Amino acid sequence: MNVTTETFFAHVEEFMEYRKTVYEISEQTARSNRVDLDLFEGFIKQQAIDSITGPAVMDFQVYLKRERHNSGASINRKLFALRCYARFLECKQVAVNLPFRDILKIRQGYRNPPRALTTKQMKTFFQSIDRSTILGIRDYCVYALMYGIGLRVGEVFALDLKDLQLKAQQITVLGKGKKRRTLHLSEELVQIITEYLAVRRCFLNSKTNQALFLSRKGNRLSIRTMEDNMKKITDKAEISSWQRITPHTLRHTFASHLNDEKVDIMVLQSLLGHNSPGSTQIYIHPSMDRLRDALERLPGVVFVRQLVQTDALNLKSKPKEVPKIPDLCLN
Repeated sequence: MNVTTETFFAHVEEFMEYRKTVYEISEQTARSNRVDLDLFEGFIKQQAIDSITGPAVMDFQVYLKRERHNSGASINRKLFALRCYARFLECKQVAVNLPFRDILKIRQGYRNPPRALTTKQMKTFFQSIDRSTILGIRDYCVYALMYGIGLRVGEVFALDLKDLQLKAQQITVLGKGKKRRTLHLSEELVQIITEYLAVRRCFLNSKTNQALFLSRKGNRLSIRTMEDNMKKITDKAEISSWQRITPHTLRHTFASHLNDEKVDIMVLQSLLGHNSPGSTQIYIHPSMDRLRDALERLPGVVFVRQLVQTDALNLKSKPKEVPKIPDLCLN
């Protein structure tokens, strides 16, 4: 049974409140769900569609691909939000047999793993932050936590003063799904945090706002500000990369550098706050140094190296001159 567009979109606010209360979704997830629903509603209104049908949903897929150039993963995520909303309406007995579950997922294809920054690039990045200002000291601490213990930008955003236990060298992080994990802080990180706390009192609302990181106006430092500030720093540092560098790049770099040090994947999983090793695997891939070392251990390469070392094979000598073969010309 088709449902009118007016009836379909009349329960969005109730759905969002239900998701926040029962499933305890994060603010970021809630914003993402709302954007996806609003985007679909805007498309339906623009096309003057009267009811929610299978062809209407398929046309929405085409619109996302052709007009907005969304990837398969992005389109699938939007349809997932719509499926959740459709199931909500069906449970509320507002509608039955909505077409969303019949729409096939888009094949995402092979995705290149996100690229980690090198140790040299990380050094250049942190050296480019002006620590002579209180904003620079704050930003240095923000990105040090992302790289030093692999925090998500949303986890840094949610940090409060009470989450710090500097004497015990520990910090408690609120991750995805409201799951908390306690991480060890190195002596260097404790020093960086202590330096920031010494200037934090200079920010507005520092006594009343319990957020660890504050903005110029005394509010909790926003995710958007962290992203914008990082772009300014990477532009200043002239760090070249084939992909856009974001705060999440620091988290991936943290995992990749630990992987290069042969840290067990189960340890990485715990540090990153993942539910399964599968989620951790996309963050880690061997560096060029490890690939080079692996190739150097190939039996054939080892055998040739031994021949060279024993002078049984002299690669430096000039090859014997090959006699020139005359051209055959047919007249």
